[in-house]
Amino acid sequence: MSHPQKLGKYLITGVLGEGAMGVVYKGFDPGIERAVAIKTVRRQVLDDADFGGSMAQRFRNEAQAAGRLSHPGIVAVYDYGDEGDVAYIAMEYVQGNTLQRFVANKVHFAEDDVVSVVVQLLDALGHAHAHGVWHRDIKPANLLMTPDGHLKVADFGIARIETARLTQVRTVIGTPSYMAPEQIRGLEVDKRADIYSAGVVLYLLLVGHPPFVGSTESLVYRVVHEDPVLPSVVPGCERSAAFDEVLAMALAKDPQARYDNAAAFKQALLDAVGRPARAKVSETTIVQLASRVDAGLAAGTGSHARRTLGTAGTPTGWDASLLAKVESTLARQVGPLAAVLVRRTARDCHDLAQLIERLAQHVADPAARAEFLQSAVQQRTQAGGGSHATGATGAIGAIGATGGADASQRTLVTSGNPRSGRQALSDSLLAQCTRSLAVHVGPIASVVVKRAAARAVGREAFFDALLQSVPDEAARALLRAELLRLS
Repeated sequence: MSHPQKLGKYLITGVLGEGAMGVVYKGFDPGIERAVAIKTVRRQVLDDADFGGSMAQRFRNEAQAAGRLSHPGIVAVYDYGDEGDVAYIAMEYVQGNTLQRFVANKVHFAEDDVVSVVVQLLDALGHAHAHGVWHRDIKPANLLMTPDGHLKVADFGIARIETARLTQVRTVIGTPSYMAPEQIRGLEVDKRADIYSAGVVLYLLLVGHPPFVGSTESLVYRVVHEDPVLPSVVPGCERSAAFDEVLAMALAKDPQARYDNAAAFKQALLDAVGRPARAKVSETTIVQLASRVDAGLAAGTGSHARRTLGTAGTPTGWDASLLAKVESTLARQVGPLAAVLVRRTARDCHDLAQLIERLAQHVADPAARAEFLQSAVQQRTQAGGGSHATGATGAIGAIGATGGADASQRTLVTSGNPRSGRQALSDSLLAQCTRSLAVHVGPIASVVVKRAAARAVGREAFFDALLQSVPDEAARALLRAELLRLS
């Protein structure tokens, strides 16, 4: 299918996911220069006579509900719009993986990390509940884990606002394994449905699967009528019995027998383990996922990827010590994922400049990306600017640091003597052009700007060179208008 180049004020820069009801895009807000995720629902779904009215309401409800919330553990919603064939919500772009991906890759969570995940979840839910909003679809697919171990709750698409009546009694919405019994029965629900779902997440992380599994029909019956087998008696689980009492109350069939609120659930969990919760999940767990995913891509070797670069794990043609330095620099921005990213990316790169440009794409924040690029260039300078891969020769190309917070970060980094054309253009202009061009061509914008500045004589010729790098006519026209507005 064809994808739009723009929705409202947002420029479309990529596709994050696609389903039967719509597409989730990666976009760019040019007004405040930040990446966004844009969730869409197709017009034919919204207009469907069978359930279109409720779908349109639910979609608007996601924007209204999450828009009321401001918490570091909840994905922020910025905007709601309706354009052409789609309605859309612009929201915070979160770099990381869903908890579902951790579970699917059989990542083992130490008990301290289990507690950290659930406490972070309960803190977020407590904030939402305090503002009259409950989620009603808490599950691993809606829980995002950032590279530094922080949890964010996403998708309030079926959330209910306390003062709204957007769904009727006897309407079942949700995911059966994580739904409270009253929700499955189609009864009226409140925040205690989220308490139940959070209990299922706790059980999942401790045991490796939800308390009830099976076909939809048997699953629905078991959730409503059977008691879960508590972790301490699950064969092979080997978890502390301290969690049993907490889970028994969180997973109670009767909502009134559960914890009254997220804070009470959190306190009971902390009392059970007898220690404070970590503010974030440990690097060990985050690296487990990266290693397992990397191992799965390794053509049947069956071995896990190493957590740090070493001689045995060094891609062919690269110097291990050099890659280790690059890894250390990248790790400041993306955490322990740097080890896997450097190794995997180096396999497809032929020189250090290309490697650094590719790695910079994994740093979402512009200021952090600029810091990484600047540090990488300094490393290259300290190394003498020589070869990068074992046996390779020749100088490393220049790398542009864009999007930084100060002049030193916004200055285009060059090697060799600049040409006269480059000297006629200010560093401020080059930085602005790089940001504008990056929307259309990605991180390679810094290289395009550098080359154009070195070759062009005068501002007009420089702009023409930049426009030639954008093949799409409509995008090129948009870029031309942006360039002409630059001071």
